[in-house]
Order: sequence, then structure tokens, then C-alpha cells
Amino acid sequence: MDKKILVFPCGSEIGLEINNALKFVKGVTLIGGSSVDDHGKYVYKNYIDGFPNIEDDQFINFLNEIISERNIDYIFPAHDSVVLKLAQHQDKIAAEVLTSPKETCEICRSKKKTYEYFEGKDFNPTMYNSLDDVDTYPVFLKPDVGQGSKGVALASNQAEALQHLQRDNDLLVLEYLPGKEYTIDCFTDRHGQLRFSGMRERRRVKSGISVNSHTIPLDATVKKMAHSINDAMVFRGMWFFQVKEDQHGHFKLLEIAPRIAGTMNLFRNQGVNFPLLTLFDRMNFEVDIIQNNYKLEVDRAFTNRFKVDLEYDRVYIDFDDTITLGEKVNPYVMMFIYQCLSQDKELILITKHIHDIKETLKALKIDESIFNEIIHITKTDMKHTYFSTDKKSIFIDDSYNERKQIVQAHGFPVFDIDAIESLIDWRN
Repeated sequence: MDKKILVFPCGSEIGLEINNALKFVKGVTLIGGSSVDDHGKYVYKNYIDGFPNIEDDQFINFLNEIISERNIDYIFPAHDSVVLKLAQHQDKIAAEVLTSPKETCEICRSKKKTYEYFEGKDFNPTMYNSLDDVDTYPVFLKPDVGQGSKGVALASNQAEALQHLQRDNDLLVLEYLPGKEYTIDCFTDRHGQLRFSGMRERRRVKSGISVNSHTIPLDATVKKMAHSINDAMVFRGMWFFQVKEDQHGHFKLLEIAPRIAGTMNLFRNQGVNFPLLTLFDRMNFEVDIIQNNYKLEVDRAFTNRFKVDLEYDRVYIDFDDTITLGEKVNPYVMMFIYQCLSQDKELILITKHIHDIKETLKALKIDESIFNEIIHITKTDMKHTYFSTDKKSIFIDDSYNERKQIVQAHGFPVFDIDAIESLIDWRN
């Protein structure tokens, strides 16, 4: 397998999850694309900016030029509007779009169309045609087309509801669902068979994104709902739907989306890799799914990624309290060390370790051959006198005094342990 996959827009939470899911897959080359300057360039080694907005008349032409230049086989759309746009223009796009058919995408993009499509189903929430039809308050108002929690409102009486509708008369008026919210991640193969459905609770949501979620056993009613939705619509590959409990504890449908969800990482870490399953199914492989049987919780927060304007060929690094953390190895520092090895950077260990450094390395299962040179000096020696200036170098040491001496003697960039994060290259 040697497939090139364009992820667009690659800096969305969806695009970042696709990267995490596929970046280590043998035979897959990921290419990130974006219309705006976003986080994708810190994550995708192959990154293309300057895409037109999807509503631009030249978007499809630009996309096809990229497909031709990069020999792209598949496109993973990573935003709801992009899913719909690419599905509607699949016949004009020179690569296969990894989503469900156009008709499914059109229904799913509109909550009104979704609720009308499932009219009469017991899991469908009540949608009021006008405020005169409302028999009980509060009611929930939300945009027909949108994502996250943008534009939503809760009205406790008719006057409040009217006020919101005067600002935006396209808002849908729906029954209020006060209970817990859940997402059900699904995979349907090319034969139309629902091969997997997993339930997770959205315990904390920020800007419409689930930032804390955990897996729970699939409720029998929700399982039946998943099959009902799958039987009523044509899906291909990954998709998900969201439900919320009404005042009686019954599950009601919120929305359906024929795409990857960022928090599908929960099931991926149980063995269910939705982007990979979708890719294999599109390649007409018969897939098998093994899910590890344990509860899993994810909590998400802002993560730092850096672009450092620094070139270096050699790394001088301390041992005690730098490579080591207490009496054990610091795994974060070792990650950086192995990054240096993969980038053919020279590694020089310089240490005042009081024991035989080679014996200590051996005891910690660190191969001494990792280092191009090991400089073992005494407590009274000055490290800067052992440095060479023939290559661009950096110095890593937990000691402020050691770092200060190096700056004064050679002017090398110096790093404490906390700053190593800026040296890690996360692009894949």
C-alpha cells in the first residue's frame, strides 16, 4: 500500500485527529492543506497553505491542481462544510473523497432536514413550526446549519424566544433536553453493514468541542437507534451521531455527521481506528475490528507546539537531573535524544557524574553508542573548556550556572529541561 491522503482543513480538531490516527501507518503519506494560517503547519510535515475558501469559484480547480501535483489518492474532509462541498462535487474532483454519499451529507448538514427525515421516530426531538405551537417552556433554539454551540439559545418563555427569533429568524425551535449528552461513534462498511458503534459521554464541552469524555457501555436503546439511522441512510466509513436525554430520561437525536470526530481518539486508543478503517474499506479490504475491553477517559487542553528559528548540528547534554529524573530516565528527554538521532545530529554527553558513567548508563538501559562522545569530567572541571565551536551547537543542562558559563564563553543557545518542548518536532 502506497497511498497519499490530503487532509483539509488539516488544522481543525478533526484534521489533528486524522493525523494522530494515520501518521504511523506504513504506506500512508499524509498531506495537510489549509486556507488559513493554523495549527496544521506545526503537525503536518507535508503542509500546503494558500487554499482558496471552499466557496471560491476556483477552489475545485486549485484542489485538482494539488491532487495532480502531489499524486493524491484520497481526501479526508475535516470540517462539516468541507464534507458537504466535496461530496457535492465528487464527480469533478480527481481524488476519492472519504465520506458518505452526497444525499447523506446534505441531510446531515441541515438539522431541519435531519429531523424531517426521521419524522415519526420516537428518538426525534419535537420541532415547533412556530411559537404558537409551543406547549411547554423552556425551548431550545439553534441554527439549522452550524457546528459546536454557536448561535444556540435557551428561552424560558415566549417573549425570550421571540427576542431570539427577531435577531435570527432561521433558528429552529426545539424541545428542551435537560439531560446528559452522548456521542455514538460508528463505522459502516461498503456493504452497508454497521460494523461498530461505541458510546461516550460528553462530560465537559468547550466551544462545542468535547474536552472531557469517557467510554460507556452501549445502551440497548441507543444501539437500536444506531441501526435505525444506518438502515435509513447510506453511510460509507466513519460517522457519528449525538443524543441527549429529555426530561424523562429518553434519548433524543441532536445531529448526525458523516465525518471523523476529534474525540474518536477515545475508541482509537481502545483499538478502533476510524480513519484507518475508513481507508481500508475504501480500498475494498475486508476489515476486522478488535476493541480492548476497558473504560477509557480523555481530557483535552491547549497543547504547546513551537516553531523555533534555530539551526544546530551538535547537542551537548548533561546527565544527572537532565537525562535522569530522580533515579530513573526522563522519558521526555529521551524522546528528544532519539529525535536527534533520527535527524543525524551529533550528541555529546558531558557529565560530572560521581560514578562510572558507562555502568550507570548500562543500569538504566541506555546504550552508550547513542552518544558520539562521552565527556566524563570532575566536579571542579569547567564544562565550557571541553566545548568545540566548529559546529552550530546547543547545550542542555538543568544547572543555571553551567548554562550561564556556556553563554558567556561561547554564546551557544542553552536550554533547561522545561524548554526542551520547543525543540520537539511533532510534524509527521
